[in-house]
Amino acid sequence: MKRIYIVRHGQTYINLYNKMQGWCDTPLTTPGIEGAEEAGKALSEVPFDIALSSDLKRASDTCEIIMKYNANKDELQHIASPFFREQFYGYFEGMDSEMAWRMIGGSHGYGTRQEMFAHESIDTIKDWIKEADPYHQAENAEEYWARLDDGFKLISQLDGAENILLVTHGFTIRSLWYRYGDHIPLVPGPKNASITIMTMSEKGEIKIPKWNLMHL
Repeated sequence: MKRIYIVRHGQTYINLYNKMQGWCDTPLTTPGIEGAEEAGKALSEVPFDIALSSDLKRASDTCEIIMKYNANKDELQHIASPFFREQFYGYFEGMDSEMAWRMIGGSHGYGTRQEMFAHESIDTIKDWIKEADPYHQAENAEEYWARLDDGFKLISQLDGAENILLVTHGFTIRSLWYRYGDHIPLVPGPKNASITIMTMSEKGEIKIPKWNLMHL
C-alpha cells in the first residue's frame, strides 16, 4: 500500500490577486513560504521515500521547503514532472478569476465558480474551459487526465516507495477529490499548503480518506 501525501503549493502572488494560474507561474509570497514551512513541520515525521512535484516553480519550491524538515531529508530525491502540472487554462491564464469563470460558465447558466463546482462534474467544467477559450488551447478532460494518468502510472511503478510526497495545485487536487474521493465537497477547495492523503493499493485501487488538512 502506497500513501501519497498531496500538498497544494503555498500562496503565490497570482493567488493573492485572485487571478487564474494554471501553467503561468508566479513566486511564493511570504505567507506562501511560511505555509510551506508549516506543511513541512506537519509532515516532518513521515519518512518519505521520494518527493514528487509539478515542474512549475511554485510547486517545486514548496516541495523543496517541505523536504528540509523531513526525517529522511538527507536521502530524499525530488523529481519535478510536467505530469503533475495544474490544469492549463489557455486564454484565461492570468485573467481575473471571477471574470474568467463567468466567461466559462455563463453560457451554461452559472455566474460563479462556486455554483459550477457545486452542481457540475469536474470533467464537464474542464470541457467548458476549452470550449470557452477562443483559441481552444486549454486542456479538456481527456487531455488533462491523459497527462495526470501518466503521473500516477509513474507512482505505481515506484517499487519500494511507500510514503510519497506530491506537491501540486488547487484545481488538480479538486480533480483528484472528484475522481477518487467519496463525495468530497468541491466547495471550498483545497487551501494553500493543505494536505490531502491518498492511498494506492498494489492492485492500483486509489482512495482519498483525508483531505484539506493543515495538521496530521
